[in-house]
Amino acid sequence: MIRAITTRAPILAENRRDPDWEVILSYLPEGWADAARQLGAFTRSRGFADPEAMLRTLLLHLAQGCSLRETAVRAKRAGLANVSDVAVLKRLRAAENWLHYLASALALPEMPAHLMQKRFGRFRLCAVDATAISEPGSTGTDWRLHYMLELPALACGHFELTDVHVGESLTRFPVQKGDLFLADGGYESAKGIDYVRERGGEVALRIRVAVCPLRTRSNKPFDLLKVSSSLGERRYREWPVIMEGARTPSVPGRVCVYRREAEAVEVARAQILRRASRKGHEVMAETLEAAKYVALFTTVPLSFISTSDVFALYRFRWQIELAFKRLKTLTGFGHLPKRDAASCRAWLYGKLFVGLLAESMARAPFFP
Repeated sequence: MIRAITTRAPILAENRRDPDWEVILSYLPEGWADAARQLGAFTRSRGFADPEAMLRTLLLHLAQGCSLRETAVRAKRAGLANVSDVAVLKRLRAAENWLHYLASALALPEMPAHLMQKRFGRFRLCAVDATAISEPGSTGTDWRLHYMLELPALACGHFELTDVHVGESLTRFPVQKGDLFLADGGYESAKGIDYVRERGGEVALRIRVAVCPLRTRSNKPFDLLKVSSSLGERRYREWPVIMEGARTPSVPGRVCVYRREAEAVEVARAQILRRASRKGHEVMAETLEAAKYVALFTTVPLSFISTSDVFALYRFRWQIELAFKRLKTLTGFGHLPKRDAASCRAWLYGKLFVGLLAESMARAPFFP
């Protein structure tokens, strides 16, 4: 839908009120044009008649992937603006806060209650993760997008863009009472879990079988790898434990262990060996043994969610990986064409706006 709208722009010189553009406008928050002025994106016209013309021009660059020069040419042919490629870049930089505002307005704060599965109805499921974005010529991560996806609505509940020095943590996300955070192994810290618990939320996150700092409820060391070997023929088992914190209070919870099928174990071990070979590391025997199991730590009591249901819930977390793939594949979010920090942030917020707009339209029962 976005591609169709922006591709048609060159033939709209006499009529900017085409039906497709009206669809886009129907998804924007009330007062979006005034916000362009208030947030410094549209302080002077300078080639643009109004914020609407400016947004349509920026979408040629952000949604369709036109170069700055091509964007300027198409905007002129469409009667949207008479500006140079340098002027388009300056507008993009100035629109950073405005594009952040537009993207935030499309990040839904709550999931419709009727969409929740009945057996998990007391929770708002929130899958959280971060993805890396690299600048041209970079060999590593330059920016990091922290993202919350509400399930099963697949709506963005929150996002934050930071530089590479800000690590993954549950403390980067807002928490509502009744939230259940689903997170991967990078979030296994007592500090982040305690942050969620203090605000009325719960967690179900993956932990490393061989090295996660756990203790028994009687404050004795808990060897997760050793006790996992006692599963025998059972596929699931759990134990009450305490997640230790270095500078924060320890967090009580349950550690739930699932024994993988033999084929899955071989795949996991092959991945471990490839990663170690690439980095020149030696693989410990404990690491290969730990590949037999998947372990989750959760603060939700057994009376609310059974051991097998904890894993059923955690499988929903994969949806956030698919959301990142959609962003990077459909909007080109993963690799920056900009080099200075202001342009990078503005471009990333613009791409988020395009992606969230497309997802909002896809969730709608029909187009207006």
